[in-house]
Amino acid sequence: MHSMSVVIGGQWGDEGKGKIVDCLVPEVDVVIRYQGGANAGHTVKVGEKKFVLHLLPTGILHEKVRCLLGGGMVVDTWALLEELDELKANGVDADSRVYLASSAHLVLPFHRRIDELREKSLQRKNIGTTGRGIGPTYEDKMSRMGLRVGDLLLPDENLRRLVIEKVLRANQYLAARFDAPAMAAEAIGSEIVEHAQRLRPMIVDSFDFLAPVRAGAWRALLEGAQGTLLDIDHGSYPFVTSSNCTVGGALTGTGLPPQLIDRVTLVLKAYCTRVGNGPFPTELHGEEAEALRQAGHEFGATTGRPRRPGWFDAVAARYAAEINGATEIALTKLDVLTGLEQVKVCTAYTLDDKTIDSFPADAAQLERCKPVYTELPGWSVDFSAIKDYRELPENARAYVATLEKLIGCRVRYVSTGPQREQFIDRDQAASVQNRSLGTA
Repeated sequence: MHSMSVVIGGQWGDEGKGKIVDCLVPEVDVVIRYQGGANAGHTVKVGEKKFVLHLLPTGILHEKVRCLLGGGMVVDTWALLEELDELKANGVDADSRVYLASSAHLVLPFHRRIDELREKSLQRKNIGTTGRGIGPTYEDKMSRMGLRVGDLLLPDENLRRLVIEKVLRANQYLAARFDAPAMAAEAIGSEIVEHAQRLRPMIVDSFDFLAPVRAGAWRALLEGAQGTLLDIDHGSYPFVTSSNCTVGGALTGTGLPPQLIDRVTLVLKAYCTRVGNGPFPTELHGEEAEALRQAGHEFGATTGRPRRPGWFDAVAARYAAEINGATEIALTKLDVLTGLEQVKVCTAYTLDDKTIDSFPADAAQLERCKPVYTELPGWSVDFSAIKDYRELPENARAYVATLEKLIGCRVRYVSTGPQREQFIDRDQAASVQNRSLGTA
C-alpha cells in the first residue's frame, strides 16, 4: 500500500507550503521535515492566532500528529527550544509529539558567525542568506566534521568536551579568515549540555521510527522548506540554498523509499516572489511591485525582509513540476490578484535574441532572460469566503486554467486567503456534487 505524499515549493520559496501542509495534515499520521533549518518560515493562521514555524513541521498544530525533524535537516537547538516554548505558551503541547532524527546535524553559534562574516565579506556579490548558519553547517556535514543530534546522547562531560573542541577549531578559522574574536567555547559547551538534557527524550533512530510508514501502517507527509528554484543542484546556482528542496531531497532527508510516494503536491503562488539576491526574470519594480508586496504581505517570515514580487513564471513552474514529478498543484494567494484589471503570465523567455521555453540551469543565462508575457483579464469580486471552485469569478477560473495548460499539471487546491479555512479542494467539491447527483 502506498503511504506517502510530498509537499514541495515550486518557486523561490515563500509559496505558502505551511498552510497547504496544515490543510492536508488531518489525512496523515506523521509529518516529516526533510531538509533545511531555521532559515525557513512556515506561517499558519488559526483563528486570531498566527503561528510562524521555523524548524518544526506544520503538523505540530494538530494534536494527534507525530512530527519528525528528519536526518536531512540542520537543527539549531537554541531556535528549536524557543519554538517549543512559544508553542507551549500558546496552548500547543508539542514536546511529546516531536521527534529528532539522530542523523540530523546541529547548528552551533560559530556556524551563524561564519555565515554572517562571509556574507559581509562578499559585499555586493553576496548570496543574501538569512545568516542562520545553514550553509556552514552543511559544509561541516559534507566534510565529515559536523556534530549530529545523536551526539546529544553522549554523557554530559563527553558532550561538553566534544563541543568545546569544535568551537576551538572554529575559533582558529574565524581568526585566520576574518580576524574575528574567539567565541566562548566553555559557555557554548555548557549550553549544549543543558539543551541535550531536555531534547534527549525526543531523539530517535529515524529508520526504526519510520518502520510503520514502510509497512503501510502510517501515512506520512514529507514537508520541504524553501523552493525548487533554490535547490543546491537544480536551482539558480549559486543563488540557492545549501540543501536539496526537490523530491530527491525528500528521499535522502528521510531514508524512505521512492516507491512509497503516491502524491507530489507542488505549491505555487499565483504570482512569484523571491527573497535575497539572484536572477528573477518576471520581477516587478517601483509602485507596481510595492502594491503587490503590500497586498500579499510579502515580508519574510524568518527575517522580515521585503520579498521581491513579480508576475507568474510558467516556464519556471513547468520546470519545477517536471523535475519533481508533480501529480497536482496547490495554488496559493490567488485572492491577492483580486482588483487588478489585467494579470500577466510569463510563457517563454527571450535569451540573446532567441525565444526559449525552458528554464536555464545557469544563473548568468537566467539573468539575461527577458519574459514573454500573455495578458489575461483580471477580476474584482472578493471570493475569500467561497468554498466551491465553481463559484469563483469566471476570469479567476480562466487564469487557473491557463496556468494548468502552461504547466501541464492540474490545480487541485486553491487558497483563497490566509486563514486555515480559506481553502478549496476541487476534488472534494466534485465528490460532493457526484453524491448529490447519485453518481458516486
